[in-house]
Amino acid sequence: MTDETAHRAHAPATRLAHAGRDPQGGAFVNPPVIHASTVLFESVAQMKGKAATPARWTYGRRGTPTSEALERAISELEGAEGTVLTPSGASACGTALMSLLGAGDHLLMIDSVYAPTRNICDGILKRFGVETTYFDPAIGAAIAELIRPNTKVIFLEAPGSLTFEMPDVPAIAEVARDRDLLSVIDNTWATPLHFRPLDHGVDVSIMAATKYVVGHSDALIGTIACGRRAWKRVKSTHGDLGLFTGPDDMYLALRGLRTMGVRLAHHQRSALAIAEWFAARPEVARVLHPALPSDPGHAIWKRDFSGAAGLFGVVMKGGTEAAVSAFLDHLELFGLGYSWGGFESLAIHADPRAVRTAVPWREEGALLRFQIGLEDTGDLIADLDAGLARWRAALVV
Repeated sequence: MTDETAHRAHAPATRLAHAGRDPQGGAFVNPPVIHASTVLFESVAQMKGKAATPARWTYGRRGTPTSEALERAISELEGAEGTVLTPSGASACGTALMSLLGAGDHLLMIDSVYAPTRNICDGILKRFGVETTYFDPAIGAAIAELIRPNTKVIFLEAPGSLTFEMPDVPAIAEVARDRDLLSVIDNTWATPLHFRPLDHGVDVSIMAATKYVVGHSDALIGTIACGRRAWKRVKSTHGDLGLFTGPDDMYLALRGLRTMGVRLAHHQRSALAIAEWFAARPEVARVLHPALPSDPGHAIWKRDFSGAAGLFGVVMKGGTEAAVSAFLDHLELFGLGYSWGGFESLAIHADPRAVRTAVPWREEGALLRFQIGLEDTGDLIADLDAGLARWRAALVV
C-alpha cells in the first residue's frame, strides 16, 4: 500500500524505510540529487501558470525532486500538513519565529531553550519589535497567567538540551489553543520517533536534523513541520526569505533518516546504561536524564514519550576548572565538541547560569553534558571511569 493512510498505519521502522519515496514507484530506491537553479517551462502559458498542465517545478529554490522527497518523509513522520527545510537547526528556529511573529507581538519562550534560539529572541526579534518573556519549564497550564493581549506564540523545547527539564507539552499546547495562540517546539532530542508534537496539540515541530536525522556529523540541516494553522505562514516566509538547503545535505539527511530507528535504539540503550552508572558514582550529585525514575520530569516523559535520546547531563559534586579539564581533556573515546546526534560520543562542560533568566540555575557542581554515540557501552564506561579517577586526583592536589 502506498497511500498516506496506509503509511501511517505502519510501524515507525517501516515508515522510516519508505517515507518520502516516489509513490509512483520508479527505478531508483533513492531520489536523484538535483543540483539546479533554473527550471525550463514548456511554454509561456505554463511559465505564467495558465497552462492546462501546470509546471511541477518553477525554480530550484522553490523545490526539486530531492527536497520534495525529504519534505514528504518528514511530514509523514511528523503527521504534518507540510514541511520546509532550512540550512540548520538554528535557522529553523529563527524562520519559524519570524513566520509567526511581527512588530508589537509578545512571545513566551521556555527558559531552558537552546542558547542560539535565545540569541534570536534577544537580538533579531527584539530589534524588530517583538518582546520575549522567558518562563519556568515546569509551569504547565499555569502559563495562562503569563499571556498578554498581544501574546502570539509559545515556544517549547522538550527536554531542554542543556539542563533537560521536561515541560508538560500537552497542557501548554491546550492553553495555547484555547487562547488562539500558536505553539512551537524544538523536538530535536526526541525526534518524531519518540514524540510527535502535532499529535499533542502543538502547531509547529522543529528539528535540527543535523543531529539524529543526518546522524553522521557531516551535514547541516533544519526541518520545520507544520500543522494546518501555521503551514501557510511558515511556507510563505520561508519562500520570501529565499531559504534553501544544499541538495547534497538533503540527500545525506534522507539517507540518514532510513537508519535513524536502529541508531536511536542504540543511542537510547547505551545512554541510559551510562546514565545509571553515573547515578551510582560518589563523584556525581545528580544525573539529568528524563528517562531515569529519579528525574523530576520522568512522569511526564513516561506519559508522553515512547523513547529517549543519547544526550544527557551530569551535575558533579563540586568541581574545579582543573578537575573538569583533567576529566575531559584526556578522554580517549569522547571528543570535545558541540552538536550531538552523530555516531561519535562527545562531551562538553556547560554553565547554564549564563543562559537562564526566569529560573536561575542553582546547582553548585560542574555540569557536564554527554552525547553517547554508537561505540561499545563498556568501552565508553571504562573511558569515563578513567576520567573520574583523574577528576578525583585533581581535586586533592
